[in-house]
Amino acid sequence: MQTCRYGLVLLGLLCLHGISFAADDELTARARAIHERVMTLDTHDDIELNLATSESMPATGPMQNSLDAMEAGGLDAAFFVVYVPQTARTPEGYLAARADALAKFDAIHRMVGLYPNRIGLATTAAEARAIHAQGKLVALIGMENGYVIGKDLSLLKEYRDKGARYLTLVHNGHNDIGDSAQPQAALGDMQAEHGGLSAFGNEVVDELNRLGILVDVSHVAKTTMMQATRRSKAPVIASHSGAAGVYKHARNMDDEQLLALRDNGGVVQIVAFNTYLKQGGNASVSDLVDQIDYAVKLIGIDHVGISSDFGGGGGITGWANAGETFNVTLELVRRGYSEDDIAKLWGGNVLRILEAAEHLAADPGV
Repeated sequence: MQTCRYGLVLLGLLCLHGISFAADDELTARARAIHERVMTLDTHDDIELNLATSESMPATGPMQNSLDAMEAGGLDAAFFVVYVPQTARTPEGYLAARADALAKFDAIHRMVGLYPNRIGLATTAAEARAIHAQGKLVALIGMENGYVIGKDLSLLKEYRDKGARYLTLVHNGHNDIGDSAQPQAALGDMQAEHGGLSAFGNEVVDELNRLGILVDVSHVAKTTMMQATRRSKAPVIASHSGAAGVYKHARNMDDEQLLALRDNGGVVQIVAFNTYLKQGGNASVSDLVDQIDYAVKLIGIDHVGISSDFGGGGGITGWANAGETFNVTLELVRRGYSEDDIAKLWGGNVLRILEAAEHLAADPGV
C-alpha cells in the first residue's frame, strides 16, 4: 500500500513536470510565431572599414551581425553605423574623420551591392517596410560622433544623401557640437566644455531637423541631452543607451532624461552592453529586459526599443550575436508583452519617429 502511495506521488510529480514542459513548449512556439511576424530592427551595429572586402565578407562574418547570422536569428533589419572615434580637433583630424566616414559609407553600399537578393538599403521608413515585405534583410545607416562634420554644417547634407538617418552628436570625448558623458583626459577634456550644446551644436540640431536626420542623444552629457531634446522639433533617438534607474553608469539615462525624451516623442533603445546593464558585466537577456521593463513602466511602450551595439562591444549571454536574436523575443513573451508591444519595441517605435522626422523635413517652414 505504501509502495502504491509513493508511485502515485511520483506519477503526480511527473505529470506536473509534464504540464510545465508543455507550457514551456507552448510559450516558445508562441514566441517563435510572434518573432516571425514582427519586423525586428536593431538600431546600432558597428562595422569595420574593410567590410565587404576579401578581409571581411558580410555574409559569413566575422561580424556579430553577419547576414547569415541575421537570417538564422530572425534579425530583419539593422542600422549599420558609420562610427569615427574622437581625436584631436585640428584640420588634419577633421579631414581624417571625414575620410574614414566616407570609407564606411562606401563599405555599407558595397555590402548591399554584393548581396542584392538578400539585403536592401532603406532611406525611409516606408522603404524599410517594403524591403522587409520582399523577404530581404534591411540595412539603414546611422552615424556616430558629430566629429565627422568638424565645423562644416554643409557636410550633413552630403552624409544624408549617402543614406545617414541618425547622427550621434558626441562620442567619448567632447567635440565642437557638445559635451560628452565620458570626457577624455587624453584629449585634454575638462569635465564640461560647453555646458551642454555649443552654439554650433544648436545649429547642428536645427540642420538635422531640416534634413530629416534623427538627433541621437546616446553618449552625450546629461546637459547636452536635455538641451538637444528641448531644441529638436523632431523626436530624438537614444540609439544605444541604458536606464540609470536600474544600473547607474555614465552612459545610462536617469529618470529625468527618460521623461524628457518621452515628452519630446522620442525613443530610447536599451542596449545589450554588459557593463551598462549590471555591475561587473556578465549580463544576460534577462538583465536586458529588466531595463526594458523599467523604461516601459516609466515612459510607456511607445518610447522604448532594443539595440545590440554589435561590433562596438555589445553582446550579452543569450544575445551574443544576431543568430541569437529570438532569445530576446522569447524573454519578452515570458514577461507578458503582447505581440503589438513587441512589434513596437522591435522597431515600430523607431520607424514611427523616422517618419516624423521625414514629415518635418518636408515642411517648408522648418
